[in-house]
Amino acid sequence: MNIANDRSLIQLAAQGDQSAFGKLVQLHQSAVFNVAYRMLGNRRDAEDAAQEAFVRAYKAFNSFDTERPVLPWLKKIVTNLCLNRIKAHRPTLSLENGLPPPKESKPGPEAQTANRERDAQVRAAILSLPPRYRAVIELRHFQDLNYEEIAEALSKPISTVKSDLFRARKMLAEKLKEFTLTQPPPNSKNGI
Repeated sequence: MNIANDRSLIQLAAQGDQSAFGKLVQLHQSAVFNVAYRMLGNRRDAEDAAQEAFVRAYKAFNSFDTERPVLPWLKKIVTNLCLNRIKAHRPTLSLENGLPPPKESKPGPEAQTANRERDAQVRAAILSLPPRYRAVIELRHFQDLNYEEIAEALSKPISTVKSDLFRARKMLAEKLKEFTLTQPPPNSKNGI
């Protein structure tokens, strides 16, 4: 869907058109779910958070600035909702399915296994970060938001976002380095 159609749906939804809001949900549900899944690490929790984010958006839509794009606003809602859930109770780490493999070419079975293991390591490392750092990694590297958009989504100054992102990357690199040091090298069979 192009931006003009998205804008017309936003205008209709702001006037109370439930069908238009439903179409906005359909357009953006994957992006909202992906934010929640990367923040929470569990499919069921992510589905609940995404659904709650849309309910909250629907209830607050009359105050939404219809001149702005809706997706960053939805991502802000789901990110803050996930941060609140994380603060309320620390979820257990779940690595169900890992991250999707690259789509360019079909690697062989060994490469696929190595990719899945690497993706699981990255996912575990991200999930082990404190919530504020997990949020900036998600928004910058998985949602491709710039510093200004992240600052707006998290209601933080840009300088804080940059600092948090620097610390998050450093912590992530350290966690991944620790993980690779504790794992046996590939193709080694218990030291043989």
